[in-house]
Amino acid sequence: MNFAKTPGWLDWFAVPSAPTFKLPPGSVDAHCHVFGPGDEFPYAPERKYTPCDASKQQLFALRDHLGFARNVIVQATCHGADNRALVDALRHSKGMARGVATVKRGVSDAELQELHAAGVRGVRFNFVKRLVDFTPKDELMEIAARIAPLGWHVVIYFEAADLPELWDFFTALPTTVVVDHMGRPDVSKPVDGPEFELFVKFMRDYPNVWSKVSCPERLSLSGPKALHGERSAYRDVAPFAKRIVESFPDRVLWGTDWPHPNLKDHMPDDGLLVDFIPHIAVTPELQGKLLVENPMRLYWPEEV
Repeated sequence: MNFAKTPGWLDWFAVPSAPTFKLPPGSVDAHCHVFGPGDEFPYAPERKYTPCDASKQQLFALRDHLGFARNVIVQATCHGADNRALVDALRHSKGMARGVATVKRGVSDAELQELHAAGVRGVRFNFVKRLVDFTPKDELMEIAARIAPLGWHVVIYFEAADLPELWDFFTALPTTVVVDHMGRPDVSKPVDGPEFELFVKFMRDYPNVWSKVSCPERLSLSGPKALHGERSAYRDVAPFAKRIVESFPDRVLWGTDWPHPNLKDHMPDDGLLVDFIPHIAVTPELQGKLLVENPMRLYWPEEV
């Protein structure tokens, strides 16, 4: 099937640099995607964007190039609730990938068990209005109740300004809750200002809440420019991520977000993204928790 990319779509960076930061052995890229390929795994009719293809083979090649051992592959909104591309990637990973799926109310118990057998360990609820149409909260709560006995968690994607209106729903979820990209804070505002303080309170008051401290390229206003020749891009995001890592060291995850869907101004060098990590997890102990211990505990508990 022939899919035309969304006009202006930025393709992923084909030749990423080798990071200078050496990842701890067993590190997990805990947030990445596969797109299609569209002729094998068609994009959803209801999608709001059509991406470039980004195959499982290309993802696993990037994993090896950057020095990761494992991946957590998150269902992309362009595939809707058709998880076939995700499941295919998991089954070809030789046990080195786990998944986060998108499911609808009508999913059967047998389908959930099949996803679990493939390596799915969570479901994603997306509240970013420009990416998906809003799903009723009662439907989402019903799904959360059904996946809880499997030991799965819920991944939530939202924007900082929407946290107050979503607070009651999020805090009622019966599972571990993982927030994508720190709830997309506005980094032009103070790291100790009221908006980010509300997110810190969310994590502090609810010990079932985790956060991915990922996607500086989506949040940064200063952009990918390095300072003084150093590999130190996206430094305006670092204080926010560093605060979360140091405040909640046992409940943080990190991922590349490859192949970086829906970016408008630049496509990041994944090697440079890895070199962002020591600016937010500044000790070997914090790096080990962020990259190895936490994702293993959440996604591969049987190996911990």
